[in-house]
Amino acid sequence: MPQWKTPGVYTEEVSTLPPSVAEVSTAVPAFIGSVERGRDAARISSLLDYRTLFGTAKPVRAAVKVDAAGAITAIDLSADAASETLFYAVSHYFANGGGPCWIVPVGGGGVPTTADFQTGLARLEREDEPTLILFPQAADRLPIADYGALAQAALAQCNRLKDRFVILDVPRGSAGPARAADDFRGAIGSNDLSYAAAYHPYLSTTLAWVTDDAATSVERAGTAANGFRRDLLDANGLTVGYTATDIAAPGVRIVGGSAGGTPSFKLDGSNLVIGNASGKTAAAIATAWAGAAAADKPAGFTLVQRGDGSAPSAAADVVPLDRQGTARALGTLQTAETALYNRVREAVARARVTLPPSPAVAGAYASTDRDRGVWKAPANVGLAATIGPVTGMTDGDQEGLNVDATAGKSINAIRAFAGRGTLIWGARTLAGNDNEWRYVPVRRLFITIEESTRKASAFAVFEPNDATTWLKVKGMIESYLYGLWEQGALAGSKPDQAYYVHVGLGSTMTAQDVLEGRMLVEIGIAAVRPAEFVVLRFSHRLQQA
Repeated sequence: MPQWKTPGVYTEEVSTLPPSVAEVSTAVPAFIGSVERGRDAARISSLLDYRTLFGTAKPVRAAVKVDAAGAITAIDLSADAASETLFYAVSHYFANGGGPCWIVPVGGGGVPTTADFQTGLARLEREDEPTLILFPQAADRLPIADYGALAQAALAQCNRLKDRFVILDVPRGSAGPARAADDFRGAIGSNDLSYAAAYHPYLSTTLAWVTDDAATSVERAGTAANGFRRDLLDANGLTVGYTATDIAAPGVRIVGGSAGGTPSFKLDGSNLVIGNASGKTAAAIATAWAGAAAADKPAGFTLVQRGDGSAPSAAADVVPLDRQGTARALGTLQTAETALYNRVREAVARARVTLPPSPAVAGAYASTDRDRGVWKAPANVGLAATIGPVTGMTDGDQEGLNVDATAGKSINAIRAFAGRGTLIWGARTLAGNDNEWRYVPVRRLFITIEESTRKASAFAVFEPNDATTWLKVKGMIESYLYGLWEQGALAGSKPDQAYYVHVGLGSTMTAQDVLEGRMLVEIGIAAVRPAEFVVLRFSHRLQQA
């Protein structure tokens, strides 16, 4: 009470309304993994932010094999391509409706190890905003035992902080989906399982690999041990080959000469020189070669028409022939063999990235929370930028994932349905046999309510522990829960069926509690649960007339 000592009129504002609860963000994932550049954890809101702070991805190494005619026979991506996925994971997250997220770089620019992931997880504990934890690179990079230990550390952090949830991937394994699921269940332990959900299988996406010409090699097929060849003048030009053993580094040179003369052929050092090529088509040069006497053709060289041979000849510097079976950087073909260069570029661009499901699932969490609310199960949701699961699944296949009679560790399936696309077809936590925490939306709703009311109740710390403060806290929480009930987050036809808030001496506290400074608030919530099994019962109705 202020002390007035000077006569006058004074104005006071008396607060009569209780404080309100501001709901915390519900789907702010943190991605832990390696990046192209950058070492500090940061919050981003778009893929542009990611590119600015962390770059993209290292160009994937692609080895392309072509046959003697220049047709592509195989494309092999580098073995470590799977580990360079954080950029692609974040891309898939945003493509599926993701919003702001955190990036926690680990690994120092190299391939992250188990210790790197553990360090990133410890670093994440210092941040308050993230509510989802993902490490999509770990499922491919780490042995299953190490991946399980990382998952257990993440679950322990969730239980300790009680404000976040883990989205796990079931590693692909080498012995099939069923064995992979069993290995995963055995590795993740049995503690704090309600704070995580696991998803299977991996997804084939529409995302293209980051490539460049220097990281792409082209290897020609050949049977001759000392065979060389080179395609000249694109698709309708000439193919020059050399299969003898006298010349170690053969080449070819086309010179103009006399426009009216017949094309000539001679050996100049180690190079085949095609003379009098001015104004001649490739077909004309090939015809002249076929009709020339054996004495006029340098030994070991071959020359054939490619396509319809309409490409005109041209004067050129010496062009070395490629040894058959030897890889060559794609960039070196851009001017000399433009058609082959374009074919290889197009083929490599068509290769698509395969990703673990967690980034797309995190995007579905974010979009579902934003459009419907955290209490809506993030399931029966179509995934964007996704061609389909890498492994098909039937109802029988999913039975063993959804219900685990041994340990109760449910795994959510992602399935492709004809005419409906690729859908998340499950919403269970790893505590699949727990009646309280079986479902993802129930666990995440409680996390949201607990964190929101905890932060909103901070004003009451060091306030008088009396009925006035109790009433403020109770009114604040009841108002928040009433709003949730109106939105359909809580079950019950009336508010008193959906929730209750108890606080006060003789109700939740004893005199000893008051003396020791404890204010105990008991909150009961009837969370809505998803209709996981919709059963339509039909029966015959007897004819009435």
